[in-house]
Amino acid sequence: MSSSYTQIANTMEFPPETPQPNVYPLSWVSQTKKLEEVYAAAVRENWDPAKLPWDTFDPSRYSWEEREAIAYWWTILSVFDASAPPVFAHALIKTYEVHEEDPVRRCFFSVTRDEQNHEQMCGLAITKLLEATSPLTYEPKTDLGRRLKKNAHWLYYNGGRYWDGYKKAVPKYSLAVLFSSFLMGEIAAATIFHQMAAGCTEPVFKEAFRNIGRDEGRHMAICMSVMERDYPNLAMEDRSVITKQIRAGYLFLSAVLFEPPPEFWDLPSDFIATQREAEEVARKAGFHIPTYEAKKENWRNAMLNLKGVLDRYGIPFPAIPEVGITGEEVRDVDMEEIIPVF
Repeated sequence: MSSSYTQIANTMEFPPETPQPNVYPLSWVSQTKKLEEVYAAAVRENWDPAKLPWDTFDPSRYSWEEREAIAYWWTILSVFDASAPPVFAHALIKTYEVHEEDPVRRCFFSVTRDEQNHEQMCGLAITKLLEATSPLTYEPKTDLGRRLKKNAHWLYYNGGRYWDGYKKAVPKYSLAVLFSSFLMGEIAAATIFHQMAAGCTEPVFKEAFRNIGRDEGRHMAICMSVMERDYPNLAMEDRSVITKQIRAGYLFLSAVLFEPPPEFWDLPSDFIATQREAEEVARKAGFHIPTYEAKKENWRNAMLNLKGVLDRYGIPFPAIPEVGITGEEVRDVDMEEIIPVF
């Protein structure tokens, strides 16, 4: 077996240092107590989507139009939550390569596991409602269902564009930049899941939303802890990058938290009208989706909460005119290299 590697062990007492970035050498430094507490909570609060009270769930009590409308909402969520396990897996690898302290690595491992649960929840809801393995292969039963299937195709197409951009972005940016983008998604996610848990009438969905909202709250605590540790010494060049990423994150995450803006989302002209129709059908069936105005207010409040965090560290906040927030005008956002995750 031939190899281009030349052995050196017999030529020196100790090996040379490993070129970086690399997961080696390993150490187990622990300096941030709050992260130890968050990780312990993640272990304690772990849950299994398959063990939710699915015996109480009877999809046949809904009409096919209602089933398609509710499954469509889970499909929107899957665009974000199904990408989250590989997104955080990439970030987990980066925490090893830059030799983050041990509790940071463990916390990111826990987030990756949590997001896998969230993806599984999307899959369980969609497959039980549609009796199919994918919203793209499902044969619709109603006219609304046929239009929603087209919407789903376009959602996944745009999700693929995000994934390509994320893979380019992660190696380029520091963890400080990544954490600000992650925090944006977690603040918004915690808000929407707690609201849906409060308003949903289906027991299995209510419990799922409660669990997911609790997970997102922990993820938010992880981001906040690392930001409190690192942001007082944040490099100036990172500050402007964070401002642009927040604007990019607003545009990307609006698809699940508000409505998809054309600055990123490449969608057919009837997309939003079809989505609004489906949301109304789902609401009438007892599946609580916030109204347009409620979503707008939720998104605005989430952005103001994030602004409050960044203001502490003198990081300019971008203007978000869509929800009435003034700030720094950002005109050159590269939507092909975006980081935010839900």
